[in-house]
Amino acid sequence: MKIFIAVVALLVIAFIAVQYFGIRSQKDIETYKYEVIKNYGEFEVRQYAPALFTSVQIDNNGYSDASSNGFSILGGYIFGANEGKEKIAMTSPVTMSMEEKMTMMFMVPSKYSVDDLPKPENGNIEFKQIPSRKMAAITFGGWANDDKISQHKQQLIELLQKENIPFTDNFYFYGYNAPYEVFNRKNEVVIELQ
Repeated sequence: MKIFIAVVALLVIAFIAVQYFGIRSQKDIETYKYEVIKNYGEFEVRQYAPALFTSVQIDNNGYSDASSNGFSILGGYIFGANEGKEKIAMTSPVTMSMEEKMTMMFMVPSKYSVDDLPKPENGNIEFKQIPSRKMAAITFGGWANDDKISQHKQQLIELLQKENIPFTDNFYFYGYNAPYEVFNRKNEVVIELQ
């Protein structure tokens, strides 16, 4: 019984340490810059700054499969699968377009320009300069899945229609946390406005 209690205590300590590390590491991650134009309570309208992204297009076989495949490709690039074997800092959020063919994007840290970035080993990775744009965002917690993303997308559409805010067909999912983080998880469905 003492061994069981000791093992459980060690597992609890390890879990707490991992969560603490996750929370601390989030504070050092560069995020996609925006200014809140108006807070409507259930959603916000934001003006996002221009930013450079690495991107890869993947088949839309559902959120879980697409996010895993996209992350392994882009994660490989920033962890050193590039011409200079250079490690590039992770940023937040991880962005996924919500289309028939999904595009996953990692924002490039602001210290880089397109000319500074090492060439990817994977030829499917592209660099995209995204201009400043106005977006509406709805936030939800927990782990994302296809149902949650779909429900929040529909909710955001209804809220925008209620406020007579014209929007485009450009929907995105933003994920802010590492998979091992349990507490304070943040996800968003974001739509580009007209």
